[in-house]
Formats: sequence, C-alpha cells, structure tokens
Amino acid sequence: MFGTEDLVTKMERILIVDDEEDLLDLLSYNLEVTGYEVEKALTGRAALVKAGENPPDLIVLDVMLPDLLGFEVLRTLRSREETRGIPVILLTARGEESDVLVGFEMGADDYVSKPFSPRELIARIRAVIKRVAGKESARPHIRYGALEIDLDAHRVFLENHEVVLAPQEYKLLAFLATHPNRVYSRQMLIDQAWEENTFVEPRTVDVHIRRLRTRLEGYPSWIETVRGSGYRFNPSPSA
Repeated sequence: MFGTEDLVTKMERILIVDDEEDLLDLLSYNLEVTGYEVEKALTGRAALVKAGENPPDLIVLDVMLPDLLGFEVLRTLRSREETRGIPVILLTARGEESDVLVGFEMGADDYVSKPFSPRELIARIRAVIKRVAGKESARPHIRYGALEIDLDAHRVFLENHEVVLAPQEYKLLAFLATHPNRVYSRQMLIDQAWEENTFVEPRTVDVHIRRLRTRLEGYPSWIETVRGSGYRFNPSPSA
C-alpha cells in the first residue's frame, strides 16, 4: 500500500502486457491504488489491438509472451503512426543484458528486470512519463497539415491564417494536439484547461469543444468524440 504522497496528479492509462495472470492482477492493483487507470493484455496480439484502438499513456511489456516476443510487439508499435510515440517499459529476465540492448535499439524507453517490486515499477513508470512529457512541452511548434500551433506564443494558425481562440479553447486544443490518438475524459480535460479548485460541469467541456470545432471550420474532425469515453485528437482528419 502506498501513501498519499505517492498518488499521481493526473490519471494516466497504463497497458500491462504479461501472460502471468497473478502478476497482472498484482500490478494492476498497485497501479490503480496509486492513481493510474490500467488495461491488461495476456498476449502480444491482444496488446497491439488494445494499443491501436485506444493508445495508452505507457505500455509495460514483457519480453517473453506466448504468441509474439515482446520485441516483435515493440517493433510493430514503433512502425504504426498511432502507437509510435507511446513510451514502453520492457520486463526482462534477470541478467539478460542482451535483451536490454536489443530493446533499447528498437525504441524501448526503459526496462525492469524480474523479479521486481511494484514500487520499483511505479517509480520507473512515473520517471518515463515525466521525461516524455518534458520532451513534448519542449516542442515550440506543432504542425498537422494545415493546422499549426505555436506553443510558446499560444497562437493557432489554420492554412496560415491565425485563428483566435478563447483561453480554454486554446488549452483544450494544445493539450489534445500534443497527445494525439489518445482518449481523454471530460474530467481529465477540465484538469488541463481550467484552474485548479475551479468547479466546472463536465458538459461545459462539450460546449467548448463545439466552439473549438467551429473555429476550425472545414476541419472539425481533428477532434473526435469517443462515445462514453471523451475526446481524441486525430492528427490526420479528412477535410
């Protein structure tokens, strides 16, 4: 059990891939207690389906899986546009240095050797997510086709013409655009676009999203509604 000082401030979603059900249950429990949302997969193919349908914030991936090696899963993740940027932590056998080197060469972000404690894994997860978030925040410009966002100046351009947005509209767009293909609930978006301790009705997010889509006239499908879940930024919309 972890203390309140260990709780994460935003509910990131973690996909754990391992064929040991007992380990999956143990890790899921500890991650959820810490404040993460968890998805589980027992096989590599199941993991690829889950990651493609709703990309998580991070994947914990065992190297030894019954259908596909973790390396094959990692290679496929890195080859697909919608999963290319998801950070991956590999679970490896103790002392298998060659596995670690292969994993890093293929794009793994970190590794944990079995056996390990849940606390160790959670510390690694937190460090990787923080590192990735730092890289994203360091990007001064984001461009998706006709859409450009200047993160330093808080300005948005569509087909080289500036689009004037309200503060909440800009924050929603900037956050979603820096985390493409990932679904965020209304509450998660409230946490990003409104001041802390400000009471905001979840439906207020819907109003701002509708206004934002209107501002992005001709390209409203950049921001997709995921029924029952929230919203997702599509980096390759149809006009």
